[in-house]
Amino acid sequence: MKGAPPTLDEIRAWPAAVNVPEAARAIGISSSHLYELIKRDEAPVRVLSFGARHRVVTASLIKLLEAA
Repeated sequence: MKGAPPTLDEIRAWPAAVNVPEAARAIGISSSHLYELIKRDEAPVRVLSFGARHRVVTASLIKLLEAA
């Protein structure tokens, strides 16, 4: 998961939802920061929560990155 952030084309090929560390890498922030944003309900992407587990909707990542 480390290294250069994925390209928009690579993200488009991702499954419908991804884990928080992958999503954080895609938007260029740390996973701990994204977890904190999720906790405060301020994440810039759509998050599906299953108890303490979270998945980020890939389409919301794409929308965010296309708007940047």
